[in-house]
Amino acid sequence: MARADELRLMTRVARLYYDVGLKQPEIATRLRLSQPKVSRLLKSAQDEGIVRISVRAPSGTSPEMEEALEQRFGLTEAEIVDISRDDDFAAVRELGAAAAFNVETTVRSGDLIGVSSWSATLLAMVDAMHPVSGVRDVRVVQILGGGGDPAAEGHATHLVRRLADLLHGEGTFLPAPSSVGSAEARNVLTQDPYVSRAMDLWNDLDVAYIGIGGQEPSGLLASSGNVFSPDELRTVREAGGVGDIGLRYLRADGSPVDTPLDDRVIGIELEQLKRTPRSIAVAGGPGKTEAIHAALVGGWINCLVTDTYTAERLLAMGFAQDRTYGLAKEVVKQAMAGDKA
Repeated sequence: MARADELRLMTRVARLYYDVGLKQPEIATRLRLSQPKVSRLLKSAQDEGIVRISVRAPSGTSPEMEEALEQRFGLTEAEIVDISRDDDFAAVRELGAAAAFNVETTVRSGDLIGVSSWSATLLAMVDAMHPVSGVRDVRVVQILGGGGDPAAEGHATHLVRRLADLLHGEGTFLPAPSSVGSAEARNVLTQDPYVSRAMDLWNDLDVAYIGIGGQEPSGLLASSGNVFSPDELRTVREAGGVGDIGLRYLRADGSPVDTPLDDRVIGIELEQLKRTPRSIAVAGGPGKTEAIHAALVGGWINCLVTDTYTAERLLAMGFAQDRTYGLAKEVVKQAMAGDKA
């Protein structure tokens, strides 16, 4: 503990700095102290408990829940958006706006950015963005085929083109459907030089922005014609599929559903996404919660932009999983103890 006179000086310096609003050089002049001395006194005031700095979260933000998501699922970053009601459509605009701010504030010169197709939330993201100044040589590449019904195909190209324009960069399109009728058809299409040019970039991505699909295809995907048949989707569900990332289906535990459908998808593979330094999912809603949880526990994404209701469900699912795991460990422990006896 510092002497009483030192405590008094710490308190006086702290009040002048925090309450009166003087700058450190002004305090130094007023009290005839050196500026380094003022800086040390302010640090000591915190160490002694004279000054306690706290951050008060404003209404509409959820920093504690964001930190809980990051810790529970090993995320680099979680952003939670406060929305008015809990449904699959209400959050699209708000999540898109949050993702737009994420792009605007984190993009760096030279970034290679992958962006998925057929996501209403990602479309809302680019529509909410403003032009970003001060960045150069940014490239945007499509990571899921955007071909299909001409009436819907424009959505996929608009997403890539507008994002590239807003970042003053260059767009690389993937001129192929998201899914085709056979593995042979996929092999033929991927030999196209324009298709292979896009695919060759996927291993070098700095950032990827993706949507997450639930068990039922989104309206945008369905309108594009890039959907599997009801029988094929039933096979996925019977194999434990709860949702998809770019038509790569996942079980509830995060493991991929291994079916022949994978060989018909023209899009980034899960392992490529996992190796991307920043793989950012923008998704929310009750119909997608289980799929988002699967993506998290599988480690396929490391950043998440979602809504408050979905975040609460994800944390509850994580807690339930931990509890089940803990009970299972206890059962195994007791069984092993019985074996030794």
